[in-house]
Amino acid sequence: MLKVRLNMKKNRVSNGEAGRDMVRNYRAGLYLCAALMLTACSSGGVGDLESFVAKIKAENPGVVEPLPELKPFEKFIYVAYLDEIRDPFITWETINPKADRSKKTSEMGDGLFPDGARVRDTLESYPLETLMMMGTLEYASESWGLIKAPDGIIYRVKRGNYIGQNHGKIFKVGSDNIELIEIISDGLGGWKNRPAELSLNDE
Repeated sequence: MLKVRLNMKKNRVSNGEAGRDMVRNYRAGLYLCAALMLTACSSGGVGDLESFVAKIKAENPGVVEPLPELKPFEKFIYVAYLDEIRDPFITWETINPKADRSKKTSEMGDGLFPDGARVRDTLESYPLETLMMMGTLEYASESWGLIKAPDGIIYRVKRGNYIGQNHGKIFKVGSDNIELIEIISDGLGGWKNRPAELSLNDE
């Protein structure tokens, strides 16, 4: 019985050593395969890449054109006032600070000024040339003009209404036109009247 047990132990020891030998052999085989693959890559796997890089280096490199030369900015000093030309950025009051404004307005526009406190009408949001007269109608013994705005809406106007962006006040609504008076700058710090009209659109 004792001999059988000893033989079994010996068999177990010999089997364990054989298993360890197989693992060591397997690992050595893996290392050998990896070394062979690395050798193959280093020897011939990058040959095409090396030849391509050498070809690119041997070619004539392109020439980069130099940046265009920047011209220095030339300063300009406005000297029109020295030549007795009116500076467009200076008002009449700046040039003549001691002048009597009431006398000036009475001489140049009879004290004409736009009414800044007046509530603006809807059609004063559009330039006069963008408005179109579409027709007229009679209502409550009064003539009304029909005006089409750029937004596509048709508005009714009558005498006393304002249209356009130059304080244009309607004073007559005719069958084929609308007459008004605008208040515009006279270029000298004052204001002046200018007649204008909208004609009936025949389209």
